[in-house]
Amino acid sequence: MNEKERVREFLDHRYKIQGNLIGVAAGSGMTGKYAERGGADFILALSSGRFRQMGVSSLAGFLAYQNNNELVMDFAHRELIPIVKNIPIFFGLFPSDPTIELDSYIDMIKDKGFAGVNNYPSVGLVDGDFRQALEEDGTTYDSEVEAIRIANQKGLFTVAFVFDEDQAMQMMDAGADVICVHLGFTEGGFLGAKKIISLQEAKKKAVQIFNTCNQKNANIMKMIYGGPVTSPIDVSYMYEDTDIIGYIGGSVFERIPSEQTLTEITKSFKQTNDFHYDELIERIMRGIGGQQNYIDFIKKYIRLHYMEDITIHELAHILNLSRTYLSTLFKQELGISFTQYLINFRMNRAIEILKTKDLPLHIVAEMVGYPNYTNFSKIFKKYKGVSPRKYIETNIKTSL
Repeated sequence: MNEKERVREFLDHRYKIQGNLIGVAAGSGMTGKYAERGGADFILALSSGRFRQMGVSSLAGFLAYQNNNELVMDFAHRELIPIVKNIPIFFGLFPSDPTIELDSYIDMIKDKGFAGVNNYPSVGLVDGDFRQALEEDGTTYDSEVEAIRIANQKGLFTVAFVFDEDQAMQMMDAGADVICVHLGFTEGGFLGAKKIISLQEAKKKAVQIFNTCNQKNANIMKMIYGGPVTSPIDVSYMYEDTDIIGYIGGSVFERIPSEQTLTEITKSFKQTNDFHYDELIERIMRGIGGQQNYIDFIKKYIRLHYMEDITIHELAHILNLSRTYLSTLFKQELGISFTQYLINFRMNRAIEILKTKDLPLHIVAEMVGYPNYTNFSKIFKKYKGVSPRKYIETNIKTSL
């Protein structure tokens, strides 16, 4: 049994027990050690992870600060391989590196103890004139496909970052074990990406790509990475009604917790009369409390109860907060009011139902929390620009 087969058997077993897989993009031995202890199923050693540990953005992996492959080989071989004992480590490989001979470099990756490879940094995260210039100079996505092909032939496990359906098919033809839809750089924290796609757009994109994959091989392992998916609630939403089996994260496991924890603890020591330190540590250890947790709770509650009558007053009572405070906090964090968020969620859910089920419109209205169809129709038209019936005629029937 080669390394590829052993890793596949290991991950299949973990998935059967846990019902999902979690990969952590690590930039240090400490991250790898405690990610393994926390139950991570595998580690990605990425250059951007190392740059995050230096206090700079993941975007540094796309700039000429250091050689990506040398950076990964140096820290991962010294820090991850000796420390992470029980889960596989995959090498983030930049195959267009002009200083390497790809075939022999992948042999070295294997000899150093890595269980597989991943295509990172990827030109799939670059667009516009710069992307065109890179491709004209030979830095193409095709070289990433070739790296996955070679690694597969050498018996290494392969995790392929893809950005559209065509790339997913290319990677499947190359023998990729995991097709991972990369949703962009992670939102949140001081160094996070400022412009991201929404959760619903992210889910739609992933589903479209994986539906294409299923036409070729429905058993391919399907995972997602980054973008707007930054919490367990978000991951749960992405899993719902899809065949996505896992999530890979970098900043969400490594950078954001460090930023938040170190900032707050340093503030507590600076203010020597701060009596909230013990409470802070307890909250960090338990992973509960704080403004963001309130917002996450509301988002999860809406996802589970959108078909029922929900009010901000009810949620404030559950959280033991004032309605005014919770309403203000929600709008501050998300940029829209609770009512607008709820309506948007219901309308988008209605569209999902209309696209997948041939049901009477009044039934769809009831399914998303509007027992009065007239009210549902008015709100739908206000938010989508057309009536539900017209939407079906122009957006659904025409696509069949």
